[in-house]
Amino acid sequence: MTKNRLEAFSDGVLAIIITIMVLELHIPDKASFLALLKLYPIFLSYILSFLFIAIYWVNHHHLLHTVHHVNSKIMWANMALLFSLSLIPFTTGWMGHNHFDKVPVALYAINLLLCAIAFYILQKTIMSHYTHSTKLIEALKRQDKKGIISLIVYFISIPCALLYPLISATLFVFIAIIWIRPDKKIELALKEMKVH
Repeated sequence: MTKNRLEAFSDGVLAIIITIMVLELHIPDKASFLALLKLYPIFLSYILSFLFIAIYWVNHHHLLHTVHHVNSKIMWANMALLFSLSLIPFTTGWMGHNHFDKVPVALYAINLLLCAIAFYILQKTIMSHYTHSTKLIEALKRQDKKGIISLIVYFISIPCALLYPLISATLFVFIAIIWIRPDKKIELALKEMKVH
């Protein structure tokens, strides 16, 4: 399998995930702001999940720039990531429809933890093939710190959700914020690759 095929397949799955999530935003029966306001938990959960899917898409794109040869380990690690991401529409919908109640928020936290573990495994699987180093590989390795912080925060947010779901939701936003800011070293390394 070529890298382009793997990337195209992954992009397609992520596009379907976003489509499924947006279909959960049902149109209100009444034409009033009050009817629209009642949908705020669903809309907030959609925004949060859309952000996470976007973050995974951007980082997946950067990670695949390092791949020269796709093997079965990379394919299966990628499938594990796509599987965990494919659960996001369900956990997002359940959390939004139940107004960020304890158990749905805890399940959403478990889902995010699974996604983070799967991405970490994919990154380690891809990076294990490199004996040499490039600026892009070094920049991606520096993201390990953010990855480990994410894993710890997601793990903490699971029991926290069963006590104070709002704190867990705040932790999710915190993780989204630390990942949404573009890494300048990755951007510079990608520009250098285009020049050469």
